[in-house]
Amino acid sequence: LSAAVSFDPTLMKFDYYIFILYSQVLKAQYFSPWKGEQQMYKLDIGWPKTPEDFTGQTFCVAVDSLHGLVYVGQRGDNVPKVLVFSEEGYFLHSWNDTVEMPHGIFVWNTETGSSVWITDVGTGKYGHTVKQYSPLGKLLQVLGTPGNAGSSLIPLQFDQPADIFVEETGEVYVVDGDGGMNNRLLKLSDDYKEIWLTGSNGSGIGQFKIPHSVTVDAFGRVWVADRGNKRIQVFDKATGEWLGSWSGCFSEDGPYSVRFTADYKYLIVAQLNINRLAILAAPPVGSIGDCVVVHSIQLADETKPHLVDVDMKSGAVYVAEIGAQQVQKYIPL
Repeated sequence: LSAAVSFDPTLMKFDYYIFILYSQVLKAQYFSPWKGEQQMYKLDIGWPKTPEDFTGQTFCVAVDSLHGLVYVGQRGDNVPKVLVFSEEGYFLHSWNDTVEMPHGIFVWNTETGSSVWITDVGTGKYGHTVKQYSPLGKLLQVLGTPGNAGSSLIPLQFDQPADIFVEETGEVYVVDGDGGMNNRLLKLSDDYKEIWLTGSNGSGIGQFKIPHSVTVDAFGRVWVADRGNKRIQVFDKATGEWLGSWSGCFSEDGPYSVRFTADYKYLIVAQLNINRLAILAAPPVGSIGDCVVVHSIQLADETKPHLVDVDMKSGAVYVAEIGAQQVQKYIPL
């Protein structure tokens, strides 16, 4: 096999994938840094069916729980930027138009249909925007000023917007940006007007250093992965008021991604530099309190988990891994 791999790049990538997958099985199934900790997830080694469909760096993943679809955003030269799989792992189709450098991705389901929102951190003519697409890749809406970084609200501008969360009402939350001039969290109405804005560059209460991921729980709170400050900050979704923060769980590495489990009991956090997924206990109401890690999944070295998403029906967790150039699926036990 080694002789064949040395001459065939396709086999080399496949061989590397098998090595990473084997390492993931060993580590994800048996690593337990806390004595007595119960395993919560297992790796689905059959997802996807054809891993060679990943041809670039996989930065983000979003689950359409209603229709059983998984969307993956990847980067690279001459590669499709969005891949679509079934929840069983079968590759369905891809699209590429008007997507430059996808960073975050989110599926929004309504009574009338579904759409896919993508944050684009590219610096070309499509970059610095948040865009809405049909499931087949038709561009429906552009927020921001394509190709122009900025901080304006009228007209709306972004500088490397990192992630987006859209509620059933159509209200939009955006963390902006991924290393640009802005360090802010915006809430927009369903017609994309500012409802409130919070944040500036810094380490104080309500300030950010690379706000990297955003999600909303079932109790009226907005959770932000404040990556550079190695903490998660929490805000009231109606007013933008600061409610608290967690930093004690992130001394080794800051949080890159925040998503809730289907029952909202836990928060799934990706930590890229230490190749780990942390599962934190989520407070239902009242005080935010201190963060508590109830479980962790140690991934293989150089996997680099970037953003995650959760199937709100099955509870499965999907992890977009930049280093391994793949998305992996973990099933709740």
